[in-house]
Amino acid sequence: MSGHFESLPGGGAAVALDNVEISIIRSLAVQLLELIGPGPAENAPDDPLAELFNEGPSEPPSDPVLRRLLPDAYGGPGGEPASPEEAEEQHAHSAEFRRFTENDLRARKRENALAVIRSLDALTSASEEGGVLKLSQQESEQWLGALNDLRLAIGSRLEVVDEDDTDHLYRLPDEDPRKPMVMAYLWLGGLQETLVTTLMP
Repeated sequence: MSGHFESLPGGGAAVALDNVEISIIRSLAVQLLELIGPGPAENAPDDPLAELFNEGPSEPPSDPVLRRLLPDAYGGPGGEPASPEEAEEQHAHSAEFRRFTENDLRARKRENALAVIRSLDALTSASEEGGVLKLSQQESEQWLGALNDLRLAIGSRLEVVDEDDTDHLYRLPDEDPRKPMVMAYLWLGGLQETLVTTLMP
């Protein structure tokens, strides 16, 4: 899978995708949607003002992949607290920050994943053989967010701690059951990198 994004005149990006590539990205985006869960609007009462004051959870998710997608705002890797008191303070700040931001963050991630699915569905409805996917500037930014989330999710499953230290993934034997996931992770990384390049001024 050697597709890569290229800039479009006037903004946006384009990439050639075949049916297999479309199927893989769409399936991963659907799984990401299922992982993130339904939006607050789907569970909210009929009162439109209630959503304005709808607070999110204060504790991080139990799923390690969701914790990677929705990390604490304070502390975490590389920021170990110096004392139990500092740890408690970091936890309190993270809990407060999460209460007021997690719902919006989840909604943004859902919208990005949905944008990917919709654009791929439009491409497949136009051609049964795949084709060239053309994205506007806004769609390109949504794709970039979704690709980043997909790589974080897969990287978490593969226990990738440092995004820049992936040499060991290339050395996995073909019979390793993680190999398909690794191939998807590396391929999405290539797509993400070329999309970043096209969006640079």
